[in-house]
Amino acid sequence: MTTVRRFCCDDLLRFESVNLDHLTETFNLSFYMTYLARWPDYFHVAEGPGKRIMGYIMGKVEGQGESWHGHVTAVTVAPEYRRQQVAKKLMNLLEENSDKIDKAYFVDLFVRASNTPAIKILDT
Repeated sequence: MTTVRRFCCDDLLRFESVNLDHLTETFNLSFYMTYLARWPDYFHVAEGPGKRIMGYIMGKVEGQGESWHGHVTAVTVAPEYRRQQVAKKLMNLLEENSDKIDKAYFVDLFVRASNTPAIKILDT
């Protein structure tokens, strides 16, 4: 069973298995802490059995006027949990929070053109 909850400081010490994947962009500790402090409603983790971190999403809101939107800075899922709709659950939560909390007009996510699975998440 997957549990999605807010990311917390302790998770910074537990999510290395997700970040070690060569497809995942990693950031320095202060970058993660800034997002956690400024946009806690947009930083979530998916946990599996034994509280193992399956993946996480980190985002924010930005823009002005009709360009006010949610932005996904990072969404990643550990290789052993891919193709199980984990990223889709995280994306749906960020989109819902962008709409309900901050009245954003849309959510953006930039991916490589070759990242077909990520593009398919957006099409469904």
